[in-house]
Amino acid sequence: VQLQASGGGLVQAGGSLRLSCAASGRSFSTYIMGWFRQAPGKEREFVAAINRGDRTYYGDSVMGRFTISRDNAKNAVYLQMNSLKPEDTAVYYCAAVLLTPSIRSPRDYDYWGQGTLVTVSS
Repeated sequence: VQLQASGGGLVQAGGSLRLSCAASGRSFSTYIMGWFRQAPGKEREFVAAINRGDRTYYGDSVMGRFTISRDNAKNAVYLQMNSLKPEDTAVYYCAAVLLTPSIRSPRDYDYWGQGTLVTVSS
């Protein structure tokens, strides 16, 4: 599976952005898809994930503000980000894995996109 994230940019605090991740390869619908982010000098952080049954998971810092969704017909996963804060500034990565006991752990994901930068100004 090859992944390509897009949709990042500069936005003011309180604004919104929608990230997209396009996947190539077969059987996209069988993958668990996740979004992670990494700010300068910090470890990669879990943001959200969606499994093959469309159950969603969120990091505590984005709960209620971000929404993950997927469109299996388009081989795509999305991250709608609302009420953005300066602390959301990071490079955002999409990732995929078939099976994992720990959906929130970046080490468990096998495939990664190249990242898209989100900058939230105060």
